[in-house]
Amino acid sequence: MRVTIELRMWSESDAEGLLRAAESDDLSTQFGTTDLTTVEACSVFIAENLISTDPSARNFAISIDGIAVGNVGVGNIEHRHETGWVYYWLSRDARGRGIAASALASVAEWAFSEGGLYRLELGHRTNNPASCRVAERASFAAEGIERQKLRYGQERFDVETHARLRTDIAPSVELFPIV
Repeated sequence: MRVTIELRMWSESDAEGLLRAAESDDLSTQFGTTDLTTVEACSVFIAENLISTDPSARNFAISIDGIAVGNVGVGNIEHRHETGWVYYWLSRDARGRGIAASALASVAEWAFSEGGLYRLELGHRTNNPASCRVAERASFAAEGIERQKLRYGQERFDVETHARLRTDIAPSVELFPIV
């Protein structure tokens, strides 16, 4: 059976999908202390954080057969220098199939063509090799380590920064439609 994977704008009706994703214990760092324990709380979070009219940020739900299973976005969009910061997360059930890398590559292509950006950056904790593989598969080159950049609770983490330029060779992953 073929599944349909696409990137689309978030909707408050995606609250149940976000709730299921947030229940993945290793996604808690993505959401901080945000309460995502009910459908209602997830709906509010989507409305306030993922549906944005802010021209410096754009979030896309990663949707499998109509169910939101993750997010990929571009923030800190700066048009003078044509740069942006990309980020992504994926529910545990959707991992291990190359979906995150394809979603990231798809949004990068959108940012270069539709968004008019030239350089995209991202960072991941150095203790998160899966996120590093996503970045590399989407043709984001490692550029260096930012020491103890992030703090979760009382623990600090080093972050490896990656970047992709509009002129870099495109990755050899499937691109998802953005609808």
